[in-house]
Amino acid sequence: MDALDLSLMTASLVTFFVVIDPIGVAPIFASLTEGSTNAHRRVMAIKSVLIATAVLFGFAYLGEWLLDALHVSLDAFRAAGGVLLFMLALDMIFETRSKRREERAEALNEADEEIPGTHEDISVFPMAIPMLAGPGAIASIMLFMNEAEGLGGQMMVFIGMGANLLLCLVLFLAVGAIMRLIGDTLAAMITRILGVILAALAAQFIFDGIQGALLAG
Repeated sequence: MDALDLSLMTASLVTFFVVIDPIGVAPIFASLTEGSTNAHRRVMAIKSVLIATAVLFGFAYLGEWLLDALHVSLDAFRAAGGVLLFMLALDMIFETRSKRREERAEALNEADEEIPGTHEDISVFPMAIPMLAGPGAIASIMLFMNEAEGLGGQMMVFIGMGANLLLCLVLFLAVGAIMRLIGDTLAAMITRILGVILAALAAQFIFDGIQGALLAG
């Protein structure tokens, strides 16, 4: 394992931590499963993480083929992905993404209350898609897979992605105690800091895409 692999793994780890945002997603999971049995909450946690993993693996290996079919260059996708991640970063900094997630959670909870004794299956939507395997995560896995050299590089990318999905699973399973521990203020502060980091990473993606397009031209 060389320095380049470690650098790729670190970049993957940080980027997926920011775009997936396990700390920000955990309170939403808690809200969506409020009133559920422990068994139902555990099933939702496992299913949502497994489905998100399958979606990201699919885009990791089929995403480039999809771009070719659409006649979209990788540099164009890299620049577009950077813009998308930058918008996501702004959402995190100004907490607009959290507000949308809370509204979505409230809507699902209200629908669930209309049928007493039942619990909404939130594993596919909105937990797996778009909260875990959202546009930012999909763009990131495709960009990193293009940067990876050989199987070793791909493994570094998957380690970074997998570590964050595993963290999500752990947080989901222990969400009640964790939310009481960190509190809303600390969670909001961490989200804003991560948003600034993501903005810088997004800018780098945009610069790389523009540079690649100019050199190719």
